[in-house]
Amino acid sequence: MVVMCWKSNRLCYFDDRRRRQHQRKQQRDSTEETRRENFTAMASSWSNVSSPIIPLLVCFLLVSSSICPVVHAAEMANQTFNPEQQLKKLKNMKARLRKINKPALKTFQSPDGDLIDCVLSHQQPAFDHPRLKGQKPLDPPERPKGLNPTSMIHENSQLWSLSGNICPDDTIPIRRTREQDVLRASSVRRYGRKTPRHVRRDSSSNGHEHAVGYVSGDQYYGAKASINVWAPKVVNQYEFSLSQMWVISGSFGDDLNTIEAGWQVSPELYGDNYPRFFTYWTTDAYQATGCYNLLCSGFVQTNSRIAIGAAISPTSGYNGGQFDISLLIWKDPKHGNWWLEFGNGVLVGYWPSFLFTHLQDHASMVQFGGEVVNSRPSGSHTATQMGSGHFAGEGFGKASYFRNLQVVDWDNSLIPLSNLKVLADHPNCYDIQGGINNFWGNYFYYGGPGRNVRCP
Repeated sequence: MVVMCWKSNRLCYFDDRRRRQHQRKQQRDSTEETRRENFTAMASSWSNVSSPIIPLLVCFLLVSSSICPVVHAAEMANQTFNPEQQLKKLKNMKARLRKINKPALKTFQSPDGDLIDCVLSHQQPAFDHPRLKGQKPLDPPERPKGLNPTSMIHENSQLWSLSGNICPDDTIPIRRTREQDVLRASSVRRYGRKTPRHVRRDSSSNGHEHAVGYVSGDQYYGAKASINVWAPKVVNQYEFSLSQMWVISGSFGDDLNTIEAGWQVSPELYGDNYPRFFTYWTTDAYQATGCYNLLCSGFVQTNSRIAIGAAISPTSGYNGGQFDISLLIWKDPKHGNWWLEFGNGVLVGYWPSFLFTHLQDHASMVQFGGEVVNSRPSGSHTATQMGSGHFAGEGFGKASYFRNLQVVDWDNSLIPLSNLKVLADHPNCYDIQGGINNFWGNYFYYGGPGRNVRCP
């Protein structure tokens, strides 16, 4: 048999003895020669497109029984290699990377392998949007009443900056997107986006399972919470585990508007199992609009110290120290944009109001909690963990929590929640328990291990 693949930008052949002996006894016919010439020409054209991409993408079989180290044989058995199609994919990928990755004034390498580029703030991806071209980030807005101004200090909570790395003034740190990041996505077009689905809160959808607290039935202009950060186990590339806030408006159909922020472990998006600070937005239930972080034109970053998509450090430990982050999302009463604050008073940036339909006015629901994807590996429930990987009943130091839950009212004031409801759509796998006290206000514990004796 013959397997043909790319390694270190060189074309390699692996022949068994029987085929080599056979080939020595007879001359290659014209068909074989033509095929070889086509492959050589094809390889040359790929190397001119983007040589770092080639070792990750171009590996194929000349006989159906061979196994390629990058692509599973079962997948290849149903595919016909199409040089033109692969070349088009490479070109699309290269164009997408050029659009996402902007020229950097300075670059840092994080201990986790990330490259963090310091990009001029007016050159960030948001300003590719037709409504933002030629503009610069807005000045900070009026903060909600009820925040403590004395606590507005920067806390170092990201791995890339622990050694003192700081981007220059008038730049923002952006996690660089690499070829392998895009290759892990289902397609170049879908890279950086959640799976389109109809979202319901009384059941899971498309394998997405939740343990959440929420309020609805009023007009909301923002929300605030503190969330402890863990590093839950995610069993395969096609699943994730996240803890976040959702600011929601519209129906739970195709017109759903959401603004989201929190931390997540997503091997598909980031290529590892670090918990990372993330944002998301959509105006059509995750179909064609919106994206994670700065992977499309939308969110405008104003902060030079926080890299959206970068790993969070430290994290909480079971029966050990607990580390949490505070998040605040609110609508600027003057301009109508939705702003994001991370930690104690650190403004990250804003979502322009024109991105949205229903959220141009206010939110109709605010939700806090955890979500996992259950792909049912081997036909059973996933063992991907939510939160700490332990159930809510274990309490502080063992279970994940959201504390000091608040919403922003029509007067731009932070107020306590009223009528918080909690819901776990698979409580034997991931559960939730709410409460209220003088120190934490409204809070809840949530999470779980996934597959166990009560969750087969």
